Amino acid sequence: MTRRIAFVNEKGGSGKTTLVANVAAWLALRRGQRVLGIDLDPQGQLGKCFGVEAGRSRRSALELVVASVLDPASLDRRAADAQHGDDPLPWHATRIPGLDLVLASKALALHAGFEGDDDPTARLRRRLARSGRARRYDFILLDAPPSFGPLTLNVLRAADEVVIPVPLTYLALDGCAELLRTLHTVRTRFSHPGLRVAMVIPTFYRRTRLAHEVLEALKARFPKEICHTVLGHHVRVDEAQSRGLSIFEYAPRDRGALALAAVAEELEARAPEAAA
Repeated sequence: MTRRIAFVNEKGGSGKTTLVANVAAWLALRRGQRVLGIDLDPQGQLGKCFGVEAGRSRRSALELVVASVLDPASLDRRAADAQHGDDPLPWHATRIPGLDLVLASKALALHAGFEGDDDPTARLRRRLARSGRARRYDFILLDAPPSFGPLTLNVLRAADEVVIPVPLTYLALDGCAELLRTLHTVRTRFSHPGLRVAMVIPTFYRRTRLAHEVLEALKARFPKEICHTVLGHHVRVDEAQSRGLSIFEYAPRDRGALALAAVAEELEARAPEAAA
C-alpha cells in the first residue's frame, strides 16, 4: 500500500519543507522507491528545492482542493497536460527518476474556494482516491502549510501518518501541543482514528541549555515517536536548496546528508506494520 505521510507543524520555520524534499529524494535515489511530493503550502517552496518553479506550470495543487474541479468535465482541457489524461493528479516529473511533485503557489492562500460541497476538507483525500496514478506510488509525502485551516485539514484527512518537525525552542513546544489537539480533532470529529504520529523530529539543535531542555521534554512526551537523529544547522543543505538540488546530489558525504539520510531511513523503517 502507498504510505501517505504528512509533514506538519502549525508554526513556521521548523524545517518541514527541507525534510519533505530530502526524504523524498533519499527514498527515490537510494531506495528506488516511487515517490510523490505534494506541496499544500502556499509559499510553494517544495518545487524550488528541486529547481522547479510553480509559475512555469498551468497545473498545481490548487486543482486538488478547489470545488471547481469536483466534476472532471469542468476542467479547462486547454490547461491540462496531455500526459495526465483524465487523471485528476496534476503531477510533474523531476530530474530524479521515480520522484514526482505536485506544485503549489500563493493561489492556494488567495483562493476562497472551500465552499461548494458538504465536506470541503475531504477534497484532497477524494482526489487521491480517484487517481489511478496516485495508487502507484510507494510514498506520498504531503507538505502542509504552517498554519491551521482548511488546507491543513485536507492534508491531515488525506494522510495516514504524521511527521512533526519541532525546532528546539520554547515556543515550538507550545506549537507542538496545539498540533496534538488538532490531530485529536481529526481523529474524532472527522472519523479518522487511524491517523498516527509516525515520528517527531527535533530540528535546529544548538548546544544551549534551552535546546537540551526542550529535547528532553520531547523525549519524555514522545518516547516511542522521537527520532533517533537530532538535526542541527547544516550550511551545505541550504546551499543545495539554493541550487535546486537535494543534499544527496549536491554534497552526499556532508554531515547534513548523513543526518537526513538517517532520518529518512528511520522513517522508512517505521512502516505501519512495524509499528503494529
